[in-house]
Amino acid sequence: MSLSVELQCFISRSAWSAKLTQEQLARVQKDTFQRSYSAGALICHRGAPADHWIGVIEGLVKVDTVSKGGRATTFAGVPAGSWFGEGALLKDEPRPYSVVALRDSEIGFIPHSTFEWLLDNSHSFSRFVIDQLNARCGYYVGLVGNRRLQKASARVAFCLAELFNPQLFGVTDLTLGLSQEEIGRLSGLSRQNTNRALHELADAGLLTIEYGSVRILDLAGLRDFAHAED
Repeated sequence: MSLSVELQCFISRSAWSAKLTQEQLARVQKDTFQRSYSAGALICHRGAPADHWIGVIEGLVKVDTVSKGGRATTFAGVPAGSWFGEGALLKDEPRPYSVVALRDSEIGFIPHSTFEWLLDNSHSFSRFVIDQLNARCGYYVGLVGNRRLQKASARVAFCLAELFNPQLFGVTDLTLGLSQEEIGRLSGLSRQNTNRALHELADAGLLTIEYGSVRILDLAGLRDFAHAED
């Protein structure tokens, strides 16, 4: 089956594909496939085999888990243009998280075998994955520290600022098309607490709140706010 133009463009825009040989790129294009998911749909079950590296072509997804007591914890929001899930592939273990579409999304899948073949045959791809894992580790260290602050505005600031992590996500448009409900889901807060947090950040001159979106005014300041101590 031939790739859609949308999926071809997504692969070509991905930073890791730039230095692949024609042979390597041809295999990726042959093996990669695309699926559509409606908002709220489960893309990957927690505990399912990690059979694919996952890319968000369009839309927005979240990576989360639910405890036996029913408490949900969101680890990350993943916007369009991003690839994730390499850790579970490298460890060859069941996914320790679920992946859920927060809005209608187009998702690309590269099979585990193709991912491993690229690691074995492309130095540039291996380097990308190492850098990706390093950035991911830094993100989770920051996330743990941020959650311990127990301050809603800092949690929201962290959630928004990390979407601009160039290694993990690479968002460049300072206007984020995220509703307050979506920001709340990503930061693990109620819509009411998210609203209060956004207004606190707006009052600090870090962002403006628009209908269905927020515009970042001071990204460096937002990052500082996210990591400030109470």
